[in-house]
Parts: sequence; structure tokens; C-alpha cells
Amino acid sequence: MARVKRALISVSDKTGIVEFAKELKSLGIEILSTGGTAKTLKDAGVRVKDVSDYTKFPEMLGGRLKTLHPKIHGGLLWRRDDPKDEQEIRANKIESIDMVVVNLYPFEQTVSKPDVTFDEAIENIDIGGPTMLRAASKNFRDVIVIVDPADYVKIINELKTRDGEAGYDTKFYLAKKVFSHTARYDTLISNYLSRYGEAGELFPKYFNQSFLKISDLRYGENPHQKAALYKEPLYNGLSLVDAKILQGKEMSYNNYLDSSAALDLLREFKEPAAVIVKHNNPCGVAIADAIESAYVKAYEIDPLSAFGGVIALSRDVNAATAKEILKLFVEIIIAPGFDPEALKLLSEKPNIRLLVLDISQSPSGFDIRKIQGGLLAQERDTGRIDDIKSLKVVTKRKPTDYEYAAMEFAWKVCKHMKSNAIIFSSKDCALGIGVGQTSRVDSAKLGAMKALNSLKGSVVGSDAFFPNRDGIDFIAKAGASAVVQPGGSIKDNDVIAAADENNIAMVFTGMRHFKH
Repeated sequence: MARVKRALISVSDKTGIVEFAKELKSLGIEILSTGGTAKTLKDAGVRVKDVSDYTKFPEMLGGRLKTLHPKIHGGLLWRRDDPKDEQEIRANKIESIDMVVVNLYPFEQTVSKPDVTFDEAIENIDIGGPTMLRAASKNFRDVIVIVDPADYVKIINELKTRDGEAGYDTKFYLAKKVFSHTARYDTLISNYLSRYGEAGELFPKYFNQSFLKISDLRYGENPHQKAALYKEPLYNGLSLVDAKILQGKEMSYNNYLDSSAALDLLREFKEPAAVIVKHNNPCGVAIADAIESAYVKAYEIDPLSAFGGVIALSRDVNAATAKEILKLFVEIIIAPGFDPEALKLLSEKPNIRLLVLDISQSPSGFDIRKIQGGLLAQERDTGRIDDIKSLKVVTKRKPTDYEYAAMEFAWKVCKHMKSNAIIFSSKDCALGIGVGQTSRVDSAKLGAMKALNSLKGSVVGSDAFFPNRDGIDFIAKAGASAVVQPGGSIKDNDVIAAADENNIAMVFTGMRHFKH
């Protein structure tokens, strides 16, 4: 390792660069620079040499060509302990560049603007910057490469304590950081460009993603598991990561999972709606004319399970709703907003997390799950029934208007329950929720067991077909009068016969909503 004698600085983000450059000059390090960076440093009284003066080649093509020159890349790439490299460098009058300080054109910020043009995005694709970064990082044993302003102080301190040098571990740390940075940069460009041109495959051959870590979480699903929260770049849909947190403890891994599940179900309803989720499953769902009424109805479905749950509301939280919620221990309340009086009341329990989120947006992208050695990607389940009365009635008795309304509610809810899923419901709230069992009849039994009120005249929603008539016979005994289900079993005729025998009205959706 040798003392740093020459540094090349070319940055888009100029945070702290003047102070850093002044420290370099105080250590006797020559500075090369380009364009706007050179002007910024000169204006601050820092003496620099323009790269074009160093290479004897002008900047051209509107700034596209600045640093792509053998005197730059030779100075970065030559191995200081290789006599042949040194001979070639001297023969071609190339001087060493011992430090590169570069951050890239703001492509991500540019394409995040709603009115950005394609040409503007293209001009913000950096070419020279990534090339210098990669060259310097490849030769990290001999070149210090800095891409993050947060590392300026660390490097200056090390140069001062090591007589103008940096240690191997530091250089290696910086090089790894660069390759992560440039990989993310190229991924953003690739994903942006994939939006244009001829329509391609829904699922690309290479699934490139680059998520930015927002924070470490206290732990994962269990205390012995570590966890972190990452943000998807260039994401323009409903984002729980971007929710405004007004108060409360730090969000946990399970908090985020339960909140996500609650939001998915809540978005099914245009009316004032309340959803309570526990362990990633709904335990209370209701709609009403007022948000406080919706919450009370949702809570009363299963008060025991609601304890310690996540509440999502489709309207601003008012004082009346806040007073009702405060009767219960809850982890999180998610809503579009909170009235001042509601905030004052809820502040009495500062550990409750209050999240503000615009739920009118839709999630975008794929559903993704990691498996051993790979991942699965699928489209989000956006399937809906626009007109419940248009569905095929397969029984002798047609549903009543009330039953149709209850079917519509039940179908929206069972879509977001873990399979096998059975819900007993009225037209505006769940009555009994049977979720996640390995047989459909067991889910029906669980739903009936969980019901606190009579199920007489209720409607049943089933996320998938009934494989046998036993499920229909059971829900008939429980009091259900109508069923909405996908159909498609080889024993549909037996299932329909069971419904007719029990005077149950049944419709087939032709659409399944498995959720594993």
C-alpha cells in the first residue's frame, strides 16, 4: 500500500464534498475533477485540476464523454506491485490515481418524478461514473474508492492516522459497497427500460430486484430470528413501508405482516369498513354507515381474538372510534387519518402504533415468496365479482336480495383468509370465521364454533369448491341459508343436491381464491 497522492472527484450528490476536498488538500493530495464538481470546489477556494487538462482531451458530447480515457483508467487499474504494469504505465506517461470519489447521476430521483420524459431518463444514465467505480474497486488493494458521503469522515481519519494510507480492510469494505451500489443502479435502469418497447413476457427471464434497507427490526417472527425492513425502489403503489407513524413502539416483523394482511382486506370495501387481524388472519370484518359502528361490529365478532390485534379502518379515526378502541389492548391502528381529539385520546396509550396511509392506492408488482434455492412470483389476486347477481345459480332456489348482498360481503372476505376458508356472514359483517384448516368441513365447523351469535339466515362464502356434500350438510344445520363458492368439484352434483335438500340457495363464481 502506498500513500495517496492523487484523487479524482466527480459527484452528483455534493453533500460534504467541499469539506472533504479541503481535508484532502491539507494532506497534500492533488485533486482532479470534472464539470459541476470542479466548479463547486473552485468556488469554495479548493484548488483542483480539470480532468480535461490532465488527459489533454476535452469534455464533449454534451458532457457524455469526460473520464473515459486511458490516462484515467490506466491510472486506476495498474497494479502497483507488478513491474510489467509499471513499465507500461511509465512508457505511456500515465500517472497514478490513488483515490476515486464518485457518486452517480441521480437516475432514481429523476425517474421518480411523475412528469419525467424518456429522454430525460436516458440522459441521467451515468456511464463514466460506474466505469471509474468498477475499475477502482477491481484494483481496491491500490485504490481507495468512495461512493457514499457517509464514509468521508472515516476515510479522512484513517488517512491522518496512517500517514496518508488506508488499510486493506477499509479498502475492501469500500469496494464491496461500490459493487452493491452499481448493481442496484443497473437494476433500476433495467427495470425502468423494461416498461418501454414491445410488450414482453409477464415474467422476465432475469428477475432483477434491488431493495434498500430501511432499518433492522427488533427480531423476526420469533425472538431468536433476526430481521430487517427493505423498501422496493421506484414503487408507485400502496406502500406500507412509507406509512406515516404518528406514535407507538417500533414496528416488528409480525406487525408488518399483520398490517399488510389487514390492508389487503380493507381495500375490498368502499364503505366505512373495519378489519381486525390477528396472526395474519382476519378475526373481525364489518361495514357500516359510520366508522365507529363498523369498528364495534368488527370487534364484537370475536372479542377474544381481537385482543392484541391490528385494526385497519377505511375512514379517519374520530373521537367516538378512539374511545371504543381504547377499551381493548391493540398493537396497531391504520387509517387514512386521525382527528385531533382522537389523537389526544390515543396518546394516553403511547405504545399503540398509529399509522397514516392513503388506502386509495393499489399495490403494484408481483406477489413473491422465497423457497429453498429460488423464489416464486405470481400476479396479485385482483379477481373481483362486479355483479353478484350475474353469477350462475345452480340450485332450485334463487338467492333473495338480502342473500345476494351477504354473498357479496362474504366473497370479499374469504378471498383474504388462509385456505381452507369458510366464512359465515350477514350482509355487513362476519359472523363466524373458519380459516386455515386442512379440510373444508373442519373450517366450517371452526367458523360455526367461533360464532357468538345465531347463524340462522347467514350466508357462507367458501374460497374453493366443496369436495363433498358433508360441508353443505353441516352449514345447513348451523343455520346458513345460502352459499357462494367457486364450484368445479367432481362431486358438484352431490353438493348441489345437498343444497337443494336443505333449501339452500347456491351460486358458483367460477373463480377460486386460494391463499396459502
